[in-house]
Amino acid sequence: MPSIASKLSNSMREERMNTLLAKHESIESLDDMSDEYYDHLTNLMLQQADSELAGGFGYVPWIMKAPTTEEMLVVSNIVRDEVRHARAMYRLLEDARFGVDDWVDTMDFTFRVDDTLDLGDKRAASDKRVNIFYYPIDSWADFVMFNFLMDRGAGHQLEDVKTSSYGPWRREIDRIFKEEKTHIAHGDYWVKRLSLDPTTKGEIQEALNHWWPRVMAIFGRPGSKKNKRYRDLGLKSRDNNDVRKTFEQEVRDNAEAWGLVVPQWIPDWQKVPEDSVIPG
Repeated sequence: MPSIASKLSNSMREERMNTLLAKHESIESLDDMSDEYYDHLTNLMLQQADSELAGGFGYVPWIMKAPTTEEMLVVSNIVRDEVRHARAMYRLLEDARFGVDDWVDTMDFTFRVDDTLDLGDKRAASDKRVNIFYYPIDSWADFVMFNFLMDRGAGHQLEDVKTSSYGPWRREIDRIFKEEKTHIAHGDYWVKRLSLDPTTKGEIQEALNHWWPRVMAIFGRPGSKKNKRYRDLGLKSRDNNDVRKTFEQEVRDNAEAWGLVVPQWIPDWQKVPEDSVIPG
């Protein structure tokens, strides 16, 4: 990450930052943040910006493949929202003196992996998108399940930003969050509709089985040192696992009410390596 364009030394900026954080006041400018805060902030904002752009690009084919002309318009509006959210985040990064155009020019946000590949919690390229956006969306059931799960998961993560210590990001999220809720509602409508129809219930259950482990992995590991530091700096307010549990309960409440079965998920960090298993 680039260094902060400020005439103040890092120690001076850190002192100002700590004073503001102690008073629960907003960080509003580069002069109010240490190098460490800047690095963490730009990393988190870049993750969101890249995810919004990659997500929007992944949705584009479903404008043409949507089942009705009404849905073509709905999906096109979702794509527009995602690209606008990406632009809003990149603008904040530009304000923070990050070289957005050079960054975007070097990345391929249309890149997708083979759908049989299991990324776990790893990325597949050098951009900062949440890794679920590396997977292709292959059917309408996949698309609406993605809305139902991933847009909801992103919403739960954005809840923390609504209390972020960085004022410009916090204020932008208020606008973005309102539109994300409409995407979640679109997923809810279609997943419920397909779940309650006996002719499509199997297909939407299959989509849930397919996407569930992938979306559960996006929240990160519990007790992460980096997440702890984010919380110390006021950039996040909850541990990764707390966010995941809240998300999981909401999904279960909806899915089970519609007759779907949420599959078991065992995180990578709880799996026993094969070479450590003692043969019986």
